Amino acid sequence: MKIAIANDPTAKDIKPEIIAYLEEKGYEVIDLGWHGEPESHDYPIYGERIGRFVADGNADLGIAICGTGVGISIAANKVKGIRACVCSEPYTAKLSRMHNDSNILAFGARVVGLELAKMIMDAWLEAEPLDVERHKRRVEMIREIEERFGK
Repeated sequence: MKIAIANDPTAKDIKPEIIAYLEEKGYEVIDLGWHGEPESHDYPIYGERIGRFVADGNADLGIAICGTGVGISIAANKVKGIRACVCSEPYTAKLSRMHNDSNILAFGARVVGLELAKMIMDAWLEAEPLDVERHKRRVEMIREIEERFGK
């Protein structure tokens, strides 16, 4: 499975450890994030980048990290077909995959530490979207909203 990762400079210390962790688990990781360019690089750049990459089918899923996870997820969610969720604990991460078919997981480098980030990613990556009519219907309703508003 291919997983894209994107980050702004606030996640520069945690990203290499996250990549190593995912690769140890057998995932192919594609790094779309900040690489030491000027410190002022803004999270919307990376949110859009990962959103487009996942929406275009270049990765199966994505992980986005900024200070809180909120800004980068908002930017990613502007891309048609993206359902990014911000999670600070494993339960929400798991249910976002199962109920909402989330395709980008976001969290904050200033909010969760490395070990909690691993637990959140594991819960999210191990979950599968449920083949339950009410959940599929709701995800389809989200797609219809995107279409109506031209995203």
